[in-house]
Amino acid sequence: MTRGIIDTVSDADLLRAGARGDGDAFATLFQRHQRYLWAIALRTTGDTDDAADALQEAYVSIIRTAAGFRADSSVQCWMHRIVVNSGLDRIRRRRYHDTSPLPLWDDEAPDRGAKDFTEAIDLRLSIGRALDVLPAGQREAIVAVDIEGRTIDETASLLGVAVGTVKSRCARGRLKLALVLGHLKTDDC
Repeated sequence: MTRGIIDTVSDADLLRAGARGDGDAFATLFQRHQRYLWAIALRTTGDTDDAADALQEAYVSIIRTAAGFRADSSVQCWMHRIVVNSGLDRIRRRRYHDTSPLPLWDDEAPDRGAKDFTEAIDLRLSIGRALDVLPAGQREAIVAVDIEGRTIDETASLLGVAVGTVKSRCARGRLKLALVLGHLKTDDC
């Protein structure tokens, strides 16, 4: 196949071919959406190692469930949902086995003051913990709308919920984040 022919094959056709056993079709489909799906996995998990594992698990799940794709949405939305679910599963598993990696120091990196380093770590931990406080539905809505910049309608379609549900989840999630992160507010803002 040449590049021009591959691009003319729709995602749905590639998925159907993959479901029939064509491994090259899956490879083409995954390659076509690789960057997008990686970004979703990384935003959902917040960690590159967990994102890589979640994406690998999502690919396996996509291959296993391809025959059951109902075409209620686009293939990309369907794969998005699988990647998000896989990422959330990784987060749930990580809660039971959570570790904090030690910071890597690069001898050639510019000298950072202890205060700057501590503040940066404190901010990362605070935001990560704040997102962990949110229920999965609120976290999904917040990530899709506020981080990925999706519209409410797109998010509703992607998550398979009503528009009002997305609005409610975002509002409640933002309120919880504001309460949890209230200690970060400075008087000059």
